[in-house]
Amino acid sequence: MEKKKFVLRIDASTMAAVEKWAADEFRSVNGQLEWLITKYLRERGRMPPDSKESPGHDQQEEGPADAGPSSS
Repeated sequence: MEKKKFVLRIDASTMAAVEKWAADEFRSVNGQLEWLITKYLRERGRMPPDSKESPGHDQQEEGPADAGPSSS
């Protein structure tokens, strides 16, 4: 899969939150953002669930910060 580069302007507090979340899940910031964007696109039906364009770090569906009561 070809990856495209782009510049992202983000405020310092949002970046700090992403950096902490990425570190908590042992991902790079880039990997965390890619995972988050892909997850959101799938949830909104903008990308097929089995798309080959998924980040390589998506083994976890929900991260520790997202863990909450389960409905199963």
